Amino acid sequence: MKKRIISAIVALIIVVPLVIYGHEPFILGVGLIGILGLKEIIDLKKHHKRIPGFMAFMAYICVFMLTIAEYDGYSIAFGLTYRGLAITMLSMFIPTLIYKKDAYTSKDAIYLCGGIVFLGIAFNGIILTRMFDLWHFVYIALIPIFTDIFAMLMGMAFGKHKLIPHVSPNKTIEGSVLGTTIATIVATLFYYFFISKTLIIKVIVATICLSVLGQFGDLLFSKIKRENNIKDFSQIMPGHGGILDRLDSLIFVTLGYLILFSWL
Repeated sequence: MKKRIISAIVALIIVVPLVIYGHEPFILGVGLIGILGLKEIIDLKKHHKRIPGFMAFMAYICVFMLTIAEYDGYSIAFGLTYRGLAITMLSMFIPTLIYKKDAYTSKDAIYLCGGIVFLGIAFNGIILTRMFDLWHFVYIALIPIFTDIFAMLMGMAFGKHKLIPHVSPNKTIEGSVLGTTIATIVATLFYYFFISKTLIIKVIVATICLSVLGQFGDLLFSKIKRENNIKDFSQIMPGHGGILDRLDSLIFVTLGYLILFSWL
């Protein structure tokens, strides 16, 4: 418990000022988080096969590039440009012709490309949301925070029916529903008072959808960990796990919000 508290305080001391200030420090910080997230994905393979160090380094460069890319009007999605995607694909696939035998294969290249593009879009979306407005970023952050906290608390208090036991045996339907309900109330009120007094029903519907998406993110990354027989993606935050352990829900909420943004 002591480790959890200390690491949480340290994380808040680093993250909160970056979020409030924004600009280049925030962008570079998220870029670094993108690299650490990709490292956790690459480390999943070390139990079966190790990715060559040079290719891991190239992958880190690519995910950083996609994460901090600016929207230029010609992007495929958010900051994912054709140039960035082309560089990523060429950088990952051409070396398969150079490495001998099974040292680095086309399957490895596909694996790396998937991780790079997924995290690149996700973390670029986080940057895009913060650069648009601090309050929009706080809104999307409140959703997974309150959903996760109250899904756990309400599940412990009232949970009787398992949600998806083969993926996450401790999560319950009651916890999921009540977590979404409380998160929707809190985030909707925040949106109404700090962002826009738009048609409230639209905000409620959007917030419910984003809360559910966040839980899908949580479950998906839990499934990935279960498939790879690990408890946490890493121990970068003692007591809390890795980057992907902490940001799994936020990643999905951010992507969902960027899809729904024009509707709100």
